[in-house]
Amino acid sequence: MLVILDWDGTVCNSEARIISCMQRASDRVGLPVLEPDAIGNIIGLGLPEAISSLFPEAHSEQRAQLGAYYSEEWLAARAEPLPLFDGVLATLDKLLGAGHQLAVATGKSRRGLNREFEDHGIGHLFPISRCADETASKPNPKMLREILSETGVHVSDAVMVGDTEYDLKMASAIDMASIGVSYGVHSRERLDDCRPHRIIDHFTELLQWPPLVA
Repeated sequence: MLVILDWDGTVCNSEARIISCMQRASDRVGLPVLEPDAIGNIIGLGLPEAISSLFPEAHSEQRAQLGAYYSEEWLAARAEPLPLFDGVLATLDKLLGAGHQLAVATGKSRRGLNREFEDHGIGHLFPISRCADETASKPNPKMLREILSETGVHVSDAVMVGDTEYDLKMASAIDMASIGVSYGVHSRERLDDCRPHRIIDHFTELLQWPPLVA
């Protein structure tokens, strides 16, 4: 089975930093400093899509500047690596040991994901990954199609795991199995509306889903 993982909010506990960086960046541009819930709602989208959703009234120059400031804020905060959720490393090791393949499908930029791989030393676990600045942003399923094409895996032998409706809708669009994680940015109720095959409360519970049981 090919296990395709979202990154922020699923593998990496980055919600608070994403929110604080967006708040600081928007303040620098002179745009409203939004509440955490509003910013949390767009986590998972590509940065341009997230900014457009948060600030539809902003003109193109403001949006471009906000994106640049956000990247600056994120880099400035990188001195303290973000934590992975409990159980992630052990679970990934068990999945690989059972013969499953791993991939990442994320709203992060390629530069951002590579930095995360470097910070945690786990890039080698994910031979295939797609980022929002390389393809279409979630919930468009293009990145999933590209991962399937590159791996040669049929959609029936893959599962998308994520914490947002964007992840689950992306999988649903191509009839891929999906698993929602309740500890991320979107509520269990919101995930349930997307009708995933399962919703888990801890990353280690991936190992209890029958197709992934060794």
